[in-house]
Amino acid sequence: MTRRGKLQSPFLSLAPAAIFVLATLPATARAQQITFELDPAKTHVEFTLDAFLHTVHGTFQAKPGKIEVDPATGRCSGRVVVDARSADTANDGRDSKMHKDVLESQQYPEIVFTPARIQGQIAPQGASQLQLQGTITLHGRDQEISTPIEVQITGNEWTGDTTFPVPYVKWGLKNPSNLFLRVKDTVNLTVHAAGALMIAGSQP
Repeated sequence: MTRRGKLQSPFLSLAPAAIFVLATLPATARAQQITFELDPAKTHVEFTLDAFLHTVHGTFQAKPGKIEVDPATGRCSGRVVVDARSADTANDGRDSKMHKDVLESQQYPEIVFTPARIQGQIAPQGASQLQLQGTITLHGRDQEISTPIEVQITGNEWTGDTTFPVPYVKWGLKNPSNLFLRVKDTVNLTVHAAGALMIAGSQP
């Protein structure tokens, strides 16, 4: 064997092991980007607002959106959009006041979440407990939030569930309280998101 062959052989012997390690890494560790596509038909956005003697329940409708994640760094891009004009509490009078005086939804028709970072390991299949950070644009103002989210991946589909408070008065919206109705300054938002999962470089 030549000197060159002797020098190469140890490295060549490591090649099968390296290939094996790469092949057995989770898809999230090897992929350049994971895209969580949002399906509005499978996504539910609900809110609750505590009021004197009762709690107001309402819903929003989501629009198509996506969150793109670099699993190596946790950095995110994309956007998730909620139609502010779709806010509904099943009470026409209350809804009219909410849209006119609080959300001003004709002037600010969209509530937009722009993701910035995910903390935690995204499992290639099954459940992951993550922390999602980003910015909510509501009523023309940007507000930074950080919320825990449970993500479940099954095949090429995913779901995500999170609940977080929105201090809407602190964020510049009006409190609709009057002489006959008293409500809190914070609304709780619960999101069940779902859609298709795409991994860059993976086979369709």
